[in-house]
Amino acid sequence: MTVPIRLGLALVIAIVLNDRAMKLSPVFRTFFFVPLLPTPAIVRILIQSLFSPFHGPVNQVLLGLGIVSEPIDFLGNPSAALWTVMAVQVWKTLGITMIYWLAALQSIPAELYEAAQVDGAGALAKLRSITLPLLKPFAAIILLVTAVNTLRIFDLVQTMTGGGPFFATEVMEVYIYRHAFSIQTFSVPRLGFASAAGVFFGLAVMVVALVQGWVIRQANQARIDRQIRGFG
Repeated sequence: MTVPIRLGLALVIAIVLNDRAMKLSPVFRTFFFVPLLPTPAIVRILIQSLFSPFHGPVNQVLLGLGIVSEPIDFLGNPSAALWTVMAVQVWKTLGITMIYWLAALQSIPAELYEAAQVDGAGALAKLRSITLPLLKPFAAIILLVTAVNTLRIFDLVQTMTGGGPFFATEVMEVYIYRHAFSIQTFSVPRLGFASAAGVFFGLAVMVVALVQGWVIRQANQARIDRQIRGFG
């Protein structure tokens, strides 16, 4: 679920920040990119402070607005923990997806927008007729890169919840780690079981990587064909 959220939200932000009329665009780009820098351990401390059911600012705001009648244990409630981890993952990695979209947007020739402006096209017409069609080859690549990046969430989940509570946030990497190294769950490590799960997970990632390589080659070939037709 975090992949489409990251792609859509980052695209909207990138389109807004790509506007040359926005003079503070570099400042906002830095603002969205900064969450990528802290380590998961620092993120855990920050999130536990913000979402604490005991005088945490998020719960204080929700209680003050009357949205909830009692504090929510965002990381201790099985119904809320996974959604909290997902929100944190989107917040932390949104900046890198935004950078991908910005690079794609800046590859679109400015002359196309100028010609559309002369023809009287508005912002929505430019978006529908120029921006989105020319972003399609990049969108496939950004989609796959984001999907692979989303699979690398072990450090964030392990530091925030450890896969709990009651396995509510246990992703595949944490599942493998628990079977291989956790002595709290099993009396002895289940290395064979963990190895089998690791092989399955590795094959799944390999399939995604192969699809990514194929899409990149197709996008490069399409760009070369457009250049050839342009010269012709």
